[in-house]
Amino acid sequence: MVNKERLIQLTQKVLSIDSQNPPGYEKAICDFIIKDMKPLGLDMKEVMYQKDRPNLIMTLKGSLPRKKAAREALLLTPHTDVVPIGKGWKFSPFGRDVVNGRIYGRGASDDKGNLACAMEAMRSLIEDGYRPERDVVLAATADEETGSHMGIKPLLIKGVLRPRLALVLDSVDYDTVIAQKGLFHSRICVFGRKAHGATNWRGVNAIEQAAEIIRLLKAHRFKFSPHALLNHPTVNIGTITGGDKVNMVADFCEFTVDLRYMPGMDPKEIVRTVKKIVASVTRKYKLEVEDLQLPFEISAENAYVKAFLASAKKIGVIPRLKGSDGATVISFFQHYNIAAFATGFGKSGTLHANDEYAEIKTLYNGTKVLEEFIKHYDRM
Repeated sequence: MVNKERLIQLTQKVLSIDSQNPPGYEKAICDFIIKDMKPLGLDMKEVMYQKDRPNLIMTLKGSLPRKKAAREALLLTPHTDVVPIGKGWKFSPFGRDVVNGRIYGRGASDDKGNLACAMEAMRSLIEDGYRPERDVVLAATADEETGSHMGIKPLLIKGVLRPRLALVLDSVDYDTVIAQKGLFHSRICVFGRKAHGATNWRGVNAIEQAAEIIRLLKAHRFKFSPHALLNHPTVNIGTITGGDKVNMVADFCEFTVDLRYMPGMDPKEIVRTVKKIVASVTRKYKLEVEDLQLPFEISAENAYVKAFLASAKKIGVIPRLKGSDGATVISFFQHYNIAAFATGFGKSGTLHANDEYAEIKTLYNGTKVLEEFIKHYDRM
């Protein structure tokens, strides 16, 4: 049975362990998880792609023949890193404050609250003597906040994780994410020619050229098909730097672009379009693709999605089917023909913000939903 007080204490404990990324150091929190979960008899494995950045894979083995139980596994995967704390908090960012039914701390909603829910759900099942037919795998992964290059990505690439279904625990308010935009991150450097600011016609101002490129990128209307759960493509200029001095014509300007695009849009065509816009202003530029992720969607009629909704309803929770404008790791699973969707039990509007918190009631009910869904999945 899910223990509410134990869940509260566990959430506070994982919040108390610093795992800000950057700089990126998940070893301490993984050491705690190992110590906390080892008495349960789970098969536990640390997989590390960079020093002090472990991923922890914990498996409750099913009773089916070994290969079949593993091949039909259910994966629960939260992440252990959090964004930097920053300044200006009223409450402790390390989980000390529980006020009016809320647990405060960096990661309470993203994503340590969800981590604690998954740990408690596994513990509850084992304490109750539950033995699944199929493997139940809890993967606490690193580096989600800076691209999962040390986490889910290599774990999938190298075949460490190959479940039949992945339930990504990285959402809020029981929202069930079944669609997600694609992501195109690029760095564009424009090159001009220096001159004195008082005789600027003798130079080529890279900052002014960059400004025109940005204007054209923001004004461009990409072609896309409307989606019931997603709005429209977006372009954001994240950073910009350039020039040497106020009275000099800038001979360089660099800026970064965050472009989110819709299911059905061709990522290669998007890259070509961006390059065409830049080239319409200048031929002296360099464009680096820093990240390119495909959009993702799974049908609302998918049997696993319907099973999750039924499990939640049994606990008295009615999740909303949602689309995500941001990026979660669900998109990576499609490359390996693994069904996936996301849910979670944080509080909307608090992620990455000062005084981030999660509501105890939601964490508690969410843990019960997880436990029920594991059982439901195993009967499918």
